[in-house]
Amino acid sequence: MLIDGIRHRTIRVAADGASVELIDQRALPFEVRFETIRTHREMAAAIRDMHLRGAPLIGAAAAYGVWLACLESEALSPPGFASALEAAFATLEAARPTAVNLRWALDRQRAAVASAAGPADAARRAFEEANDIADGDVAINAALGRHGADLVERLRAERGFDTVRVLTHCNAGWLATVDRGTVTAVLYELHERGVPLHVWVDETRPRNQGALTSWELTQNGVPNTVICDNSGGHLMRSGRVDLILVGTDRTTRNGDVANKIGTYLKALAARDNGLPFFVALPSPSFDPTLPDGDAIPIEERSPDEVLSVRGRDASGRAGYASPYAPGTRAFNPGFDVTPARLVTGYITERGVLDAECLAQALSPAPKSGVP
Repeated sequence: MLIDGIRHRTIRVAADGASVELIDQRALPFEVRFETIRTHREMAAAIRDMHLRGAPLIGAAAAYGVWLACLESEALSPPGFASALEAAFATLEAARPTAVNLRWALDRQRAAVASAAGPADAARRAFEEANDIADGDVAINAALGRHGADLVERLRAERGFDTVRVLTHCNAGWLATVDRGTVTAVLYELHERGVPLHVWVDETRPRNQGALTSWELTQNGVPNTVICDNSGGHLMRSGRVDLILVGTDRTTRNGDVANKIGTYLKALAARDNGLPFFVALPSPSFDPTLPDGDAIPIEERSPDEVLSVRGRDASGRAGYASPYAPGTRAFNPGFDVTPARLVTGYITERGVLDAECLAQALSPAPKSGVP
């Protein structure tokens, strides 16, 4: 998508052919900065410490991390290489527990290198598989966007509204994927079709990912307004929202959805106000191995994320400040679970599905691209 009129992906192989470049989201929206990742440990740290974020992008980054691990250990003997590579898999897998795409991508890489003739062949296979995962993410999101836009246009015709007013939560944008995004794939497709559109953007405390959503929507010409998280119910009740569209870090076999903390409250408000609540669900984010949301590991992050806020002062310098008294305690779960009963439908690359159809339609996830 566009940054200052120039097309970018969030992650790419560097010109040296031996490292990876990614957009360092910690600097956004104040500065566009690319970070060079040279080792699998650096990639694990980037995933863990949220230099990058978003389930699909985490998966692609982990896949490239395996390729970097192969390059690091290429000179070792076959037994030493195998041991080093397995340690790298463990390091990458421990980086973030909730997003299932990470495990999905690592499983694909394990299968890709399992029959390699030696370290050099393993590196080649891992490189090709990482590229395939990245390109597949772009294809999946583009198809998801088309199905989602078709759905919204049908709703618009049935309900007779002109401008489509969408409320979203967190950043399920192209910054959270390799390109197009999941939620934003639908929004960008609608915008490109010329459908009048306005997006209510939750700020999404404590990490304020809404700032990223608003920034990327503005960069790509989509009208939007940021709201504090607690405004969503008021907007729904006052008739200023037509539908709610959110992403997912993991969706279980029965259709329960783990997404950024606060999503559940939006689903409850949507149900109370008779508004459709849709989840943008690429197939790699579907986890048929878990029966329901109670089985999802919910990441608990540092209290510091709650107790401090990043911003820019009057002189333009970015930094952190705390509105709380010293010694204040905080609790910081990264995600909550929205039960399937509150979800109107799941927008996927294979069409718009209900909870009963998910396991049949999405499991197992395709290797790459769109069937």
